[in-house]
Formats: sequence, C-alpha cells, structure tokens
Amino acid sequence: MVSLLVIIGLVVAAFVGFNIGGSSTGVAFGPAVGSKLVRKVTAAALFGAFAFLGAWTVGRNVIVTMSDGIVPAAQFTPIAGVGVLFFTGLSLLISNVYGVPASTSMTAVGAIVGLGLATGSLDEALMFTIVSAWIVAPLIGLGLGAVIGRYVYPQLDARLSFTRLERQLLQVDRSGRVPTLRLNAQASARDLVGSALVVGIACYMGFSAGASNAANAVAPLVGNGAVSTDQGVLLAVAAISVGGFTIARRTLETVGDGITDLPILAALIVSTVGATIITVLSYFGIPASLAVSTTCCIIGLGWGRASRAASLAELAAPPSEAQPTPSVTTGALAAPSTDEAEPAGPTVGDLASGEAPDTERRDDGDSSPAVPPIGEEDIEELTAENLFDPAATTRIVTLWILTPSISVVGSYLLFAILL
Repeated sequence: MVSLLVIIGLVVAAFVGFNIGGSSTGVAFGPAVGSKLVRKVTAAALFGAFAFLGAWTVGRNVIVTMSDGIVPAAQFTPIAGVGVLFFTGLSLLISNVYGVPASTSMTAVGAIVGLGLATGSLDEALMFTIVSAWIVAPLIGLGLGAVIGRYVYPQLDARLSFTRLERQLLQVDRSGRVPTLRLNAQASARDLVGSALVVGIACYMGFSAGASNAANAVAPLVGNGAVSTDQGVLLAVAAISVGGFTIARRTLETVGDGITDLPILAALIVSTVGATIITVLSYFGIPASLAVSTTCCIIGLGWGRASRAASLAELAAPPSEAQPTPSVTTGALAAPSTDEAEPAGPTVGDLASGEAPDTERRDDGDSSPAVPPIGEEDIEELTAENLFDPAATTRIVTLWILTPSISVVGSYLLFAILL
C-alpha cells in the first residue's frame, strides 16, 4: 500500500511540474520566440537548463522550508504527501479553467498549512515570515515599477529598439563544406544588444522559476523520504522540461494574455524585477509567487509612466477638474517617449503574432532622442488606453486569494476529518 502511494505521489508531482513548465516557459521565452531570436525547441531547452540551475542551487532552500519547515518532515506520510500534491494540482486546474495564472507557491504552501493545522504541528513563526513576504514582495514590485516607469523607462525607450526579424538571429550557413553559424544580415548593432537582453532575461526568468517552483512539485516527497533532495530536484526539473517541450508550445505562441499588450521593453523590465524579487526570496527559503510580483510591477510601471505628465507637487495636490490626475494606462507605456513623431515599439503580442508594425530603425549614431522633462509630457497621449480591465483584475486578485484558501480549507478537512 505504501509503495503504491509513493508511486501515486511521484506521478502527481510530475503532473504538477509538467504544468509549471507548460506555463512558465511561455511567459519567460515568449518575447524571445516571438521576435525570432530563438526557436521553440531552443527556448524549451534553455528554460529547462536554467530552471535546473535555479532549482539545484537556490531552490534547495525553498525545498527545505516546504519539506521540513512549515511542518515537521515526519508529518509528510505517503498519504499526506499525495494529499498536499493533490490540492496543489487542483489549484492549477481551477486557474486554467478561469484563464488566470495561479500562484502555485501560495497554493502549495496553503495545502501544507492545512496539514499543519489539522495535526497541530504548524510553525506559526515561520508562516508569519512567509505571509509577511507575500505582502511586502508585491509592494516592492509595485514601487520599483512606479520609480522605473517615471524616471528610467522613457530614457531606455528612447535608446533601445526591438524589431521582429524575418528569420532567426543565428542562422546556419551551409554554403561551404562545413556548416557554420552566422548572424542574420538584417540585424543591426542595436538589434544585437536588444537580442542579448531579451534572451538573457528569459534565461534569468527560467532560473527564477526553477528556484521557486521545484519545491512546489516535490517538497512533500522529500519530506516523507520518498526521494532525496537531489532526486527531487531532478524529478521536478525533468517534469518542468517535458512541459516546456510539449504544452508550452501553445503558450509560446500566444505569449499569455496578461502581457501581450505590453511593449517588449516593458515586458523585459517587469520580468527582470519579478525574477529578482523571487530569486532573493528563494535564497532565503521563502516560497513566493512570480505572477503576483510581476503583475504588481506592471501596474506600478504603467502608473509611473503616466505620472510623468505631472510633477511630484502636482501629484500630491488634490485632483481637480482643471488638472486631471494621470491614470494607469497601456498608452502610458506604449506612447512615444520622445519629441519625435515616431511610432511606439512593437508589443509582445505583435512580435508573437508576426504583426509588428514596420518602423524605421533608429539611428545607430551617438545622438539619442530628447526625452521631455517630467510635467511637460502630453497627458492625452499618456492616458490613451487602459493598462488593465478592472473587471479582469478583480477576477485575477479574487482567484489569487481564493485558490490558496481552497487549498488550506480542503487540506485541513481532508487531514482532520477523513485521515
């Protein structure tokens, strides 16, 4: 019976990892695949490699916390491990049904908390630290996004350009006797810099995903001794990689509904901030949600960009009809940030669908377009469109709260009443 439960636990853990790989690969490498920098197979291979690196190094700290920190390892009997993994997988199903990226870490922790409450073995001090991090991390993402959007984003937007190449950046030249690699002749110096940023940040997101998500798939199995930490990392990354090579192909095409309207520069900034927050928390052994942190950074970035239409003194003053307060907008991110009447860069969705507008390349010289000072940008341009649908945002936030809550309650009832 015990061996059967262990096998079931391994299968459920692999299922969880499979789904993590399917969703995370598309989010991390969507811009790189959409802009023809790497192929889907290459993206899956790079994601798997960097996820392994993150899980094998920083991710071990999160595995320790979730396998022998929130509750003692002795509580993870074979049946308890299967129960915890079941509710983690259930959260993925609920989120997929509603089209919302679930916080797998928060839901996995919720299932463990339910076990701890039912058995009276919950480490309340550690949970207070984890919950505090869940509150502080999104606020940091929001604040960093606002500062970058107000002071840094326009400068970067004036100096960087991202174009959609017709063919991959690296190509195989078979004209000689021995095939060799060569760069796409279409690529300019700016394209090379932008390409390095896109691929590098995608790999960084893969590292962060591995560091934070490996524990979600295998922590209960490590806790009950079914697998060692090393074996758990290998199992989690193998399942994540399979998801990256299979179901992630669809997410790589659509690039996720949550970021398709973002200019690619904004998507890269959000990815960098979110991945850094999660990597730091993972180093300290705290499981946290990349989706929550990045979404808050998107909101902060849009608000910061829109706020350039007013000075700090004007923002602090009560709003009036004569001087409207800037709102959070996609237009604020996509609007031209220079005095020149130059179209905004392509969005992530444009790159993925192949519908990126044809724009003239920016001059590769040393001169850079002038960025209007804060308080002098046109508020009508900065508030052209809404960054997010309030109704959709309400649904997302509601499910972020609901799915961990379901996990806690369901796990508690399972272990307190049935087991």
